[in-house]
Amino acid sequence: MKLIQTHLDDRVGTLAFGRYDKRNALGADLIAELLGGLEQFERRGARAAVIRSATWERVWSSGFDVDDLPAADVDPLPYSDPLEDLLRAVKSFPAPVIAMVHGSVWGGACDLVMACDIVLCDESAEFAVTPAKLGLPYNTHGYLNLMARAPLGIVKEMFFTAEPISAERALRAGFVNDLVPETELERRTYAMARTIASRSATAVTVAKQAMQELSDAVAVSPATQQRLMDMRRAATTDPEYHEGIQAFLEKREPDFEAVRDRADSSARTMAFWFRTPEPDRQSRRLRPGLDPE
Repeated sequence: MKLIQTHLDDRVGTLAFGRYDKRNALGADLIAELLGGLEQFERRGARAAVIRSATWERVWSSGFDVDDLPAADVDPLPYSDPLEDLLRAVKSFPAPVIAMVHGSVWGGACDLVMACDIVLCDESAEFAVTPAKLGLPYNTHGYLNLMARAPLGIVKEMFFTAEPISAERALRAGFVNDLVPETELERRTYAMARTIASRSATAVTVAKQAMQELSDAVAVSPATQQRLMDMRRAATTDPEYHEGIQAFLEKREPDFEAVRDRADSSARTMAFWFRTPEPDRQSRRLRPGLDPE
């Protein structure tokens, strides 16, 4: 059974989720079809692509297919994960990719929307990042992906609360390009896609790749990178991650407080990793009159 619908018309490609029995969850099989569709569009010279749902439903995509997550003790989002492959493919696709959003967007699907070059939605759209509900340790790329599109305060709110952001707030925050009436969404999206397709392919491709490379140019010291990796590794073995995944599978709310009460030693371990590092007093320059001798 095909999980997505694809077609190419007037040099505009469409990738439409068609797995609403699973709320268009981004499982490995659906992602493989999305990647295949992008490869086909590139070979056929598409000048713009639209990612959308095939039908108008309450949920655009429920995000990462939790059935694909490891139970625990293993990095759930390694570099080689299919979702990471998809985000890289969208960003490196030589033509602009537009997310056309009707309905709510959850978890990893929010990452996918943020990876797109342009986002258009209607009033039904909501955007939620939900690892805090699962005890899921997110990867550095995931944080940067959202931080590149939305103000830091909004990104923190989304990660800390795991509550949805409305379409109106998303527009004000700037990670949605336009909020249009439901009846106009499809027409406006494809009108923009055809406009892009009519422009210089070379100029558009160069602009996309240049802006992508520049926005990805984040300098992180080896020590910081190692510390972030160690934090994530510790989180994958933490009882809260076990509880979050188990609660999701059992369709109940996770009881993180009870887990913390049962695992004081684990809590102390995580507290060690999340301490703010002490500055290297020998390497930093002292400021006269402000720092001790």
